[in-house]
Amino acid sequence: MITRSDILKRLTDVFTKDPNSNIGKLISIMADQFRALEESQNRTREWRNIDLAEGTTLDHVGQNVVQPRGAARDEVYRILIKSKIARNLSTGDINTIIRVLSTALNTKPSEIEIRELYSDPISPEPAAISVIKLPLKAINESGMSPLTFARIVQRTVAAGVRVGVIELSGTFSFSSVPDQSEMDNNAGFGNIEGTIGGYLGAAYSPDKDDDLPI
Repeated sequence: MITRSDILKRLTDVFTKDPNSNIGKLISIMADQFRALEESQNRTREWRNIDLAEGTTLDHVGQNVVQPRGAARDEVYRILIKSKIARNLSTGDINTIIRVLSTALNTKPSEIEIRELYSDPISPEPAAISVIKLPLKAINESGMSPLTFARIVQRTVAAGVRVGVIELSGTFSFSSVPDQSEMDNNAGFGNIEGTIGGYLGAAYSPDKDDDLPI
């Protein structure tokens, strides 16, 4: 960051370099303006990052990839933008779909699992997939509803491929032993404050809902 001392050091020796001199006071005013300009430039540079951009700046990023905001908050809109960018580059294969979803949720690809339904032992179906492992916690933390995220999944697959049931995995479980020797703050019943405890999973069938403008 530019300071008054930095500027004074650059003056030739014919000028007094005393910070309390008239030249020093003038340089101090100029340094304040330089700092304000530098801060604006740094903010502009930082806001090119989707994770840091806010408000209308984030709107401009979304316009570049043709992703409207609608009524989404900045946190949700960032996910929509990331998923749209990834979808624009998607080839539609399962690995790419997993990468798109993990990028949107900022989670590990290993937390997402997809199964092709053509080999389903009960109801085989060609050109169809089922998301059998998806971290509900990451979706909740993003502020996006499971329904909205499920629609992102549908927009990620290749044309003509149907998305079956999407399973959102929770963490709630009972202890495997009768006493209280087994404790896990991420499972079981929570406290009143909601600081500990597991959460239930969910399942969503895209065929049972109206289309959304994603």
